[in-house]
This record gives sequence, structure tokens and C-alpha cells, in this order.
Amino acid sequence: MRSAGPSGSLSKKSLRAGRIITGLVAAFLVFDAVIHIMKPAPVVEAFAKLGFPIRYAVPLGIIELVCVLLYVIPRTSILGTIFLTGYLGGAIAIQLPTGNPFFGEVLFPVYIAVFLWGGIYLRDERLRTMVPLRS
Repeated sequence: MRSAGPSGSLSKKSLRAGRIITGLVAAFLVFDAVIHIMKPAPVVEAFAKLGFPIRYAVPLGIIELVCVLLYVIPRTSILGTIFLTGYLGGAIAIQLPTGNPFFGEVLFPVYIAVFLWGGIYLRDERLRTMVPLRS
């Protein structure tokens, strides 16, 4: 993808950085989704601690996988980013009443979202067109 810049194209460094960040975020989110589906003991314990029924683990994992798939497909990447942002917002809402460390577990989804958006911003012309950074 190309982005409107001084030379009319996305720099190779920006594109490479965006792909690396996107890959790392996608790998983490796929891992998270898979462990929701597999339901190992730490997931069961975390759901119990959050007061969330474990029967929701598999549907949440599947939803997350679909969102990640949309995120990594260039044609649907912005839609996937928006859906994942909503998913991560739900994770924050679930964490808020737990008393977990605010800058740790509660805001961890925000940190993931920053990298999520950063990765796509560096590699997607459409997003740069919609949300241009001003110097």
C-alpha cells in the first residue's frame, strides 16, 4: 500500500515497521484467542476471578480470531482494527471493577490498542488519509 507523503509513497521503513508491529500484535491476539478456546487452568482461574462464566471463553476466543483475521487482511484491516478496539474496550470494562493494578492489568488492553493502531497507521494508506498527522 502507498501513502500520500512528500514523495507520494509510503517509506519502506514505515511499511516494514508497520508490518512487524502488526505481526507481533496479531500473534499475541491469536495466542490469547487460542487459550480462550483451549481453556487451560489459568484461563479458568482468570474467568472465575473476573466473575465471568467460563462458557463465554470459546465464543470470545472465536470472536477475537475473526477480528484478528479481519485485521491482518489488507482489504479489511481498518474494520478489523475497529472491531478489535471494541473487543479491547470490553476487556477494560471487565477489568475495572476487579481492583487489579490500574496501570497493569486494567490498562493492558489500551497498550495493545496503541500498538494495534500504530501498526496499521504505519502500513495503511487509507488510514493515513483519514487521520493525517500534522507537523
